Amino acid sequence: MRTGVSITITPSDRHRLEAVAKDRNAAQKHAWRALIVLLSADGIGTNEIMRRTGKSKTCVWRWQERFMTAGVTGLLRDKTRPSRVKPLGPAVAERVVALTLTDPPVEATHWTADMMAKAAGISASAVRRIWKAHGLQPHRCRQFKLSNDPNFVPKLRDVVGLYVDPPAHAIVLSVDEKSQIQALDRTQPGLPLKKGRLGTMTHDYKRHGTTTLFAALNVLDGTVIGRNMQRHRHQEFIRFLNAIEAEVPAGKSVHVILDNYAAHKHPKVRAWLNRHERFVFHFTPTSCSWLNAVEGFFAKLTRRRLKRGVFRSIVDLQAAINRFLAETNADPKPFSWTADPDKIIAAVRRGHQALDSIH
Repeated sequence: MRTGVSITITPSDRHRLEAVAKDRNAAQKHAWRALIVLLSADGIGTNEIMRRTGKSKTCVWRWQERFMTAGVTGLLRDKTRPSRVKPLGPAVAERVVALTLTDPPVEATHWTADMMAKAAGISASAVRRIWKAHGLQPHRCRQFKLSNDPNFVPKLRDVVGLYVDPPAHAIVLSVDEKSQIQALDRTQPGLPLKKGRLGTMTHDYKRHGTTTLFAALNVLDGTVIGRNMQRHRHQEFIRFLNAIEAEVPAGKSVHVILDNYAAHKHPKVRAWLNRHERFVFHFTPTSCSWLNAVEGFFAKLTRRRLKRGVFRSIVDLQAAINRFLAETNADPKPFSWTADPDKIIAAVRRGHQALDSIH
């Protein structure tokens, strides 16, 4: 050890350093640093420490000094080193952000990292860091649709009121049809899922026709009344209404939530409604399919049963849908509306204001 250099360690530091040096799971650089300090504290000379640790003289001296100034913690933490690459100035970031908010000069809908790197004269990784720091994601785009219904607010409050506070001695049904459900059969059999390999299916298919599912979700108990039909005209809709009439207990009024599809407002449908006084129709605002609770059931049906299903005929498709309906009704879950209608109205107004200010 160098002349005039003396290292003394407390019992707690010695215990900690010995634990690091003997730990087989510790980083090796931490282990030999701890060993250097332990040997130095025992009075071992520099040459012997170099022999036992396999490190150079300057390395031994460096970690002796680090321990004397920073203690055990200093051995377990490396000092930060300046980057070899000169950091980009704020002017470069401002230029990248300004360019990102404009259309690219080439025939493209949005900027890519490589395009921006070429335009700004920096690396693509630097472009990505700037975008991340400023919350910019030009490769992504969110879809939206604002309702232009002049009666948006009263219709929204009417429908949400049925969800949140349904009338006494009444049934609330969310009704819609899922049309053009395709019976798709794959051109080749796929491979099953196994460890280390995803299940497979061909990208192409054989089409064996379509069916339409009419569904009515009971908001109170979560059960679903469903019927498969070939088409979705007003004739089929009336047949489905008759099916609902047969299944709903007598003596209870029925509040039906519908979208603005033409078949729902056909004169013959209105005539049927006049003959069945216990039925009351409530129409959602235009372009507000998300307000119809049965859309959630359709999404679950598509995601869990239809998207990766293989159907060799319309009969197979309809049988699968009917089994899914039976399983849903065997373990129903009541629909619960949680969104505040006032916040929805405020968000729609902000959306209209933003569009009006831009366009």
